[in-house]
Amino acid sequence: MSEQQIKITLAQLNPTVGDVTGNAARARAAREKAKADGADLVVLSELFIAGYPPEDLVLKPAFQSACRAAIEELARETRDGGPAMLIGTPWVEDGKLYNACALLDGGRIAALRFKANLPNYGVFDEKRLFARGPAPGPVTVRGVRIGVPICEDIWLEESEEYENVVECLAETGAEILVVPNGSPYARDKADLRLSIVVARVTESGLPLVYLNEVGGQDELIFDGASFALNADLSVAAQLPAFEENITTLTWRKTADGWRCNGPITAQLEGDKADYAACVLGLRDYVRKNGFPGVLLGVSGGIDSALCAAIAVDALGADKVRGVMLPFRYTAQVSLDDAAKLAAALGIRYEILPIADAVNGFETILAPVFKGLDRDITEENLQARARGTLLMAISNKTGAMVVTTGNKSEMSVGYATLYGDMNGGFNPIKDIYKTEVFRLSSLRNGWKPDGALGPSGEVIPVNIIIRPPTAELRENQTDQDSLPPYDVLDAILERLVEREEPLATIIEAGFDRDVVARVDRLLNIAEYKRRQAAPGVKVTRKNFGRDRRYPITNRFRDFGKALPAPDETLVARTSRASAEAFEG
Repeated sequence: MSEQQIKITLAQLNPTVGDVTGNAARARAAREKAKADGADLVVLSELFIAGYPPEDLVLKPAFQSACRAAIEELARETRDGGPAMLIGTPWVEDGKLYNACALLDGGRIAALRFKANLPNYGVFDEKRLFARGPAPGPVTVRGVRIGVPICEDIWLEESEEYENVVECLAETGAEILVVPNGSPYARDKADLRLSIVVARVTESGLPLVYLNEVGGQDELIFDGASFALNADLSVAAQLPAFEENITTLTWRKTADGWRCNGPITAQLEGDKADYAACVLGLRDYVRKNGFPGVLLGVSGGIDSALCAAIAVDALGADKVRGVMLPFRYTAQVSLDDAAKLAAALGIRYEILPIADAVNGFETILAPVFKGLDRDITEENLQARARGTLLMAISNKTGAMVVTTGNKSEMSVGYATLYGDMNGGFNPIKDIYKTEVFRLSSLRNGWKPDGALGPSGEVIPVNIIIRPPTAELRENQTDQDSLPPYDVLDAILERLVEREEPLATIIEAGFDRDVVARVDRLLNIAEYKRRQAAPGVKVTRKNFGRDRRYPITNRFRDFGKALPAPDETLVARTSRASAEAFEG
């Protein structure tokens, strides 16, 4: 490094939780690339050696020991005089477990920094796993003082509970802030990240490098999209989203401090970003869990069509198998559209009629059901026969069943347990039905970089414009049982994402009876959602990690105006409350 510059390599990589050896190998390869670029420092993401988030795996002493041994081995390898490495790892010190970053240089662990602000909201649960670290000072790399706030250390404002880590680093002489992150994707998250970083750069006067991991981990998708801002808030660099990338940035010291002019990649936004997230999530779930491929029921409807397109884009047509499972209510147009979809995507496709199975179930149950009217029970036998057959093929071949229910259906329970809910993973679980239509139309004119499916129209237009139907009885449509999807989804977004009271939703112009019915369906379907397959998180509040409601729950919001709090009943101080109790 010359006196006036430092080269920092951003290793935006895709670690696998628990694969300590594999993650170390990825870090090692990134360092070799950084060394070839003449870099002084290579940066990897939060808890990289463990994979993020490790959840309760990180509490296992054997896992903690494996992570430490890998870090120590990487540290020894820095004796070669190449770049230093900043890498995230769990770390036990004085009997406490920390979310740490280790600076490896000169053949040793040159410094450790512990995360001070532990998130405990939404998908995060770090307070039950890690001890809070002390306010950190900067580390020194080739004579440059680098501040290392870890992810949430830049997100939370100072309070009695949280440190202003960036302020502390600025006051103790940091020259550049380098932030390793494990920040999951959610719709419009990029704007939020940028606003947070702008606030930290503004208050500190320091340039900031935001390094995020990429890849899928169960429901969570990490989109990468790492970037850097100069101290004047100009964009110093922007890495691509939803793909691995190793980029070396050259920072030069000017009269106004350190500055960089690196590559800037255009970012995916809106529906395109959502679609790319679904592809990445399915791809990594299948590959990281060792499935040889996937199969799914292809009904001729839009949900299974979109899932099939996502699967082919994620894995390639040779890894996807479509199965049509018709019964007497299956329309010829559904058979035709399903065949066209399979041909357009180039996937293996077969037809397995289910009449023998359904009729066999009805014959077995006839003595038990004698004297009872036919109802939804018989309809569900069709769905359960289909689910059983798909799971049998999965067991025999090892391919994973892709579940195809959208968020609207998951919200109101418009799905059959042990039937169409069968499967290992659902790429559209967090996508509302109206968004399913949009993404399907989008895919016919665009596909993300790296997608393995064909270009052009892959979802027959008739599937997109045809009224949705489960085809469980004659002339059935979804709207026989549900409000129009544009109305349903608007109400659900207010109930689920915003947690709005029913009175507020009704005041916004929605029909009282419809709102009350949707709310009731949402509440009573909780037991189904608990048994649903995991799926990609796209919105700010998905079912599972974000929204965790009790199954047994007697509370109901009846849409009445909320009473104002009676502040006259609240003791003004904790001391007054104690005195009242003692009296």
